[in-house]
Amino acid sequence: MTRSTPSELIVRQRLMALGRSLAPARKGDVNGVHHARVATRRLREALPVVVSGKIARKLKKRMRRLTRALGPVRELDVALITLDELAASGDAPEGGIVRLRYVVVEERTRLLMEMTRQIERLDLHKVQKQSLDAARAGASKKRGGRGDRRRIADADIRTARRGADLRAAINNAGGIYLADRLHAVRIAVKKLRYAMEIARELRGSRALKQLRTLKRVQDLLGRMHDLEVLIARTRALQSTANVRDLKLSADLDRLVRVLEMECRRLHGRYMNERKSLLTICDHVAAQAEQLRVSAA
Repeated sequence: MTRSTPSELIVRQRLMALGRSLAPARKGDVNGVHHARVATRRLREALPVVVSGKIARKLKKRMRRLTRALGPVRELDVALITLDELAASGDAPEGGIVRLRYVVVEERTRLLMEMTRQIERLDLHKVQKQSLDAARAGASKKRGGRGDRRRIADADIRTARRGADLRAAINNAGGIYLADRLHAVRIAVKKLRYAMEIARELRGSRALKQLRTLKRVQDLLGRMHDLEVLIARTRALQSTANVRDLKLSADLDRLVRVLEMECRRLHGRYMNERKSLLTICDHVAAQAEQLRVSAA
C-alpha cells in the first residue's frame, strides 16, 4: 500500500472535515454550518500550497463559492445565539430582543434555501478526486525528513506573507475602536493561523503555542465582529417603518448601548494581545528569511 505524503494528508483531512459537516449543514444544523464554513476556509488556504496550476484555481473558486453561501447563514446563527445570551442575562430589554429575533429568523429561512442549493450543486466526490490526484501528481519523489521540502518552503513563504498582512492590518487599525479595521485584523489573524497550521503539519511539528494565541485573538475579534453585525441589524430595524412603538424603539436603543459597551470592553482585551500578535509576525518573517538565506 502506497504511503500518503504529508501534502495528501493535509488535503484529505480537510476534505473529510468538509464531508462530515455538509450533511448536517444541508439540514440547517447550526454546528454543521459552522464546521462546513471553517472546513472550506482551511481547504482554500491549503490548496495553493499542495496543488498547483489550473486545477488549484478551479477548486479554490468552488470552495470560495461555498464559503460565501455558508457565511451569511452562520452570521445569523451567531446573532440568534447572542440574542439568547442577552435574554438569559437580563442585560438588555426583552421587547427589542424578541423583535430582532423575529427579523433574524425570517432572514435566515430565506438565506438557508440559497445555501442548500449551493451545497447540492457541489460534487464532493469529484472535488476529492481532483484534489488528491493533483496533490499526488505534484508530490516530490524524494521526501526530505517528514515532509516535502519544496512545499514546506512554499508554506513558509506563504505564512510570511500572511504575517506581513497581519502586521499591516494591526498598524492600520491603530489603538482606537474602528470596527471595519478591526475586522480586517480578524481576517488576517485567521489566514495566518490557517497558513501556520499547514506549515506545521508539513513539518510534523507539535508546536501549538502560537496557534493557540492566534485562535484566542481570532475568537475575541470574531465576537466583536458578531456584536457589530447585531448592532447594524438593530439600527436597520430602527430605521424601518415597522418600528412605530416608542417603547420598542427605546428598547432597541438600549440594546445597541449594551452591545456597544461590550465591544469596547473586548477592544481593551485586544489591545493587550497586540504585542503577542506582532511577535508571531516577527517569527514567521524570520523563518522565511532564514529559508531565503539557506537557498542562496
